Amino acid sequence: MKDPSIPNSEDKKKLMFYDTEKRQADLRIRLKFDGLNQSQFFRALITGYLERDEGILNFLNKFKKTCGIHNTKKRSGSKKLIEQGYKNENMFALNSEEVEDIFDILEECSDL
Repeated sequence: MKDPSIPNSEDKKKLMFYDTEKRQADLRIRLKFDGLNQSQFFRALITGYLERDEGILNFLNKFKKTCGIHNTKKRSGSKKLIEQGYKNENMFALNSEEVEDIFDILEECSDL
């Protein structure tokens, strides 16, 4: 069965980064235990990050604090903006498909 998270051949882009041999081996062991391959794992994390999954964002905020990425003011400001975005989505009952439809309509209007 084809993995539905794999992009079609025209849309594929390769993402690459470096880490230690030990961490790669540990990752492969954990992924095997969880029944995932590296591609599925990274696509899942990217999806969670792009869709602003609360668990992933909380982890990243903790990571930023630990590593000194952004100062406290910047991190709390980002968190407030995300929370405001959630409120706006709920207030206007918008989901991602509806937002895309709005942008499509605006694009069509600008073409006129």
